[in-house]
Amino acid sequence: MIRAGLAAAAAVLLLAGAAPAPVPGFGKILIASDSTASVYGEDRYPQTGWGQMLSCGLDAGTEVVDLAMAGRSTKTFIAEGRWDGLMARVQPGDVVLIQFGHNDAYKAKPERYADPATTYRDNLLRFIWQVRGARGIPVLVTPVAQHMFGADGKAKANFADWSAVMRDLATTTQTPLIDLETLSRGWLDRVGEQASRGYYLHLPANAAPGFPKGIDDDTHFSELGARRIADLVAGALKALDLPLSGHVLAERPDLTRATALGHRGCS
Repeated sequence: MIRAGLAAAAAVLLLAGAAPAPVPGFGKILIASDSTASVYGEDRYPQTGWGQMLSCGLDAGTEVVDLAMAGRSTKTFIAEGRWDGLMARVQPGDVVLIQFGHNDAYKAKPERYADPATTYRDNLLRFIWQVRGARGIPVLVTPVAQHMFGADGKAKANFADWSAVMRDLATTTQTPLIDLETLSRGWLDRVGEQASRGYYLHLPANAAPGFPKGIDDDTHFSELGARRIADLVAGALKALDLPLSGHVLAERPDLTRATALGHRGCS
């Protein structure tokens, strides 16, 4: 009930047009998200989250705190105290990237599922309100596309209802938005279904120590895939005209390279 009250209060303040206090210059980036953005150890290589690679598109010294966690939705990110933990680290001027939807849409696990029109919307309102309350800058990020194509040969929008809510909130609350679903689907369409397989976690048996039996995963990224998604995020951040935008590199060769390095370093 307390959390519901927070979300309701957030809605009243934001939709009434309450102006957040001015923020100082950019501090750092924090990421609240799921497995598509999270950090993976060397034992999981080449599986890589886009958040792991984002710093490769930023100037030296720009800090990225990647708090994304596999299997989390807005609902479980709150319930497990992860959101409160993130907020304890937010300082004035920080940017908080908020990307959820994959697990919010997973009805088979009720503890994760967040109805887009109600729970998901309220949770996002809470995130926006609390980040602004800490004089940070929330940036909504629609869920990244999976490697799934329709009969028309175009990449699917598997989280359309959740993305629609996020786009609507970006408008009604005047919150910056990175429409990563649209950006990543457009990228997949340009690359093509077969050519883009290598950007996701498709490996034959014994190709990587962490996956001795091989894997066919249309959701998670290889090293190169994570670099490319990070490049989409970085490019969108630069276009948002935030204090952070000046710290995004105009040219990002470490994120657009054609061959994997075999590690998650920038170069």
